[in-house]
Amino acid sequence: MKNIKGYVNFVLHAHLPYIHHPESEDYLEEEWLFEAISETYIPLLLMFTKLEEEHVDFRITMTLTPPLLNMLDNDLLQKRYIKYLEKHIELCKKEVKRTAYDERLNKLSKYYLDRYTNDLHVFKDIYECNIITGFKHFQDAGFLEIITCGATHGYFPILYVNEKTIRAQIGVAVKCYEKYFGKKPRGIWLPECGYVPEADKYLREFGIEYAIVESHGILYADPTPIYGTYAPIVSPQNLVVFGRDMESSRQVWSSINGYPGDYNYREFYRDIGYDVDYDYIKPYIAHNGVRVNTGIKYYRITGKDCNKDYYDLQWAKDSAERQAGHFMDCRTRQIDNLAGYMDVPPIITCPYDAELYGHWWYEGPYWLYILFKKIYYDDCNFKLITPSEYIDMYPNIQVSQPCRSSWGANGYSEVWLNPSNDYAHRHLHKAGDRMCELAYEFRNEKDPLKIRALNQAARELLLAQSSDWLFIITNGTMVEYAHKAIKERIGRFTKLYYQLKKGKIDEKFLEDIEKKDDIFPEINYQIYI
Repeated sequence: MKNIKGYVNFVLHAHLPYIHHPESEDYLEEEWLFEAISETYIPLLLMFTKLEEEHVDFRITMTLTPPLLNMLDNDLLQKRYIKYLEKHIELCKKEVKRTAYDERLNKLSKYYLDRYTNDLHVFKDIYECNIITGFKHFQDAGFLEIITCGATHGYFPILYVNEKTIRAQIGVAVKCYEKYFGKKPRGIWLPECGYVPEADKYLREFGIEYAIVESHGILYADPTPIYGTYAPIVSPQNLVVFGRDMESSRQVWSSINGYPGDYNYREFYRDIGYDVDYDYIKPYIAHNGVRVNTGIKYYRITGKDCNKDYYDLQWAKDSAERQAGHFMDCRTRQIDNLAGYMDVPPIITCPYDAELYGHWWYEGPYWLYILFKKIYYDDCNFKLITPSEYIDMYPNIQVSQPCRSSWGANGYSEVWLNPSNDYAHRHLHKAGDRMCELAYEFRNEKDPLKIRALNQAARELLLAQSSDWLFIITNGTMVEYAHKAIKERIGRFTKLYYQLKKGKIDEKFLEDIEKKDDIFPEINYQIYI
């Protein structure tokens, strides 16, 4: 019988911005979803399945954000993902022939052929093109707790100048969660871990009991929490808050000092999309002929400033197994040191972007699988737990006001408000005010066409508010697309606003944008009243 002194809480944040272009197949950005399904979401589901089949009792928490849920449930995107896989399988078959001259390379090409073929089988045959059902199964079975996020990942520390826009982000998200999982979420991953006290009352209004925040959101709380980030605190408005543990995060997150930088792991930045002959790869890259990642990567990290060696699957697995043991030993020592000073068992909260596991760190899902097995079978002083389970077991929580905070560079909104993207906020705030104006003015509306226009205006506003566009602009990646995403949504919203004010709805225009921005079919614009 293990002597349990504490708990570890893994939280994976699965999120992508809503990208849907029925008008064209030329948008490379749609492949962000397809890469995430193949490299993160299916590997996680396969890992959960294996643990369940092996009767390993595990716990993990995941956000499945509303934009991601709506994309995973979208017929067109499901069909395009199948085409994506079929194209990759075709390329892999060519690679098996092309690499016949080298035994190590040929073994890897066959591995990728098997992997993409299996993805197609899992997606079509096991989950019938909707992997949401897979995650729901593990939630219903008690292994996984799924939490929500803002409706479109709108950034609360800036949106709160009009609190009704925060309320709408929360309310629409909860409604979406109920649609897919048949109950209300107990927890939320605050978009970008952006905490402001003004949001607490709306979170509680919609039944949210707890949130995940950045470390300093708790460390600088008032009064200072007795146990730091090793126990949750509860705000004066009754929102329980869990803070990120810095030590465990550093070990996993950092590509320099953390596990993902291991020289045996797959090199993310070497891909045949850039390495092989252009005419050969041209049918499998961007429509405009630009070289892009294909997901087929033959090299390991190897070292710094050196020629890359071929990736070896067994070496990578060996490293993952060693590091899973190291992580478990570190948490055992950490909890042993903490337990003697605390009146409740410590909880180590480990929040990460889900896409770290598999997409950026290819071996991440396997590392989790080994870690969860070791925690279950080996001699350690902690168990895996979800935030809800911890709250239910230890409801006596210190009252303290969390500090305004975010994650990202410097921890206080700089990523989402800076000279590169500040132009957007005046338009977002103005549109937010106008949406509230429309909702009140048309609060008793009975005309079906106007109701459609009002609901679509709400969708356009929510999509424009996505923090992803601000993040992309700051980081300088796909900046043109991010500018376009904000400009188009604000433009569509503004056109609908004036049409509603004048009482003349352009039905063809409305139909067109309803097809393009078809998120939240169940939305009700009155959430803004």
